[in-house]
Amino acid sequence: MMNTRPSGQTRTIRGSPFLLAAAATALLALSACASTPQPPIQALQAADSAIANAEQARVADYASTELTSARQKLAAAHAAVRNNQVVEAEYLAVESRMHAELALARAEELKAKAVNDDMQKSIDTLKQEMQRATGARR
Repeated sequence: MMNTRPSGQTRTIRGSPFLLAAAATALLALSACASTPQPPIQALQAADSAIANAEQARVADYASTELTSARQKLAAAHAAVRNNQVVEAEYLAVESRMHAELALARAEELKAKAVNDDMQKSIDTLKQEMQRATGARR
């Protein structure tokens, strides 16, 4: 900021070093608060919910590996939160949810395959009975 004296001389007005230091400290403190990520509560809840859904669907009978992986990832996510590794915790929570959803999808696939196999056996049995019945009439 420039200040003109009545004599026509100009001089620069500078802030005091203390004021500059206080402003810099306040700015750093505000930026530190703003950049601290919060725990990924929604991601943890979504993973927990996906695991609960998989357990209710009795996924362990069909996809126990994926369900076990989902549980391990969720436990690791909670540990990361305790260690203030928020980004890692969110990544692990999302991965846990994905494993739980994969377990559920794989279990549904295997259940559908079992139903399909049973239906195919029934169709084969009906075909054999029809062939026997047709052969007996001739």
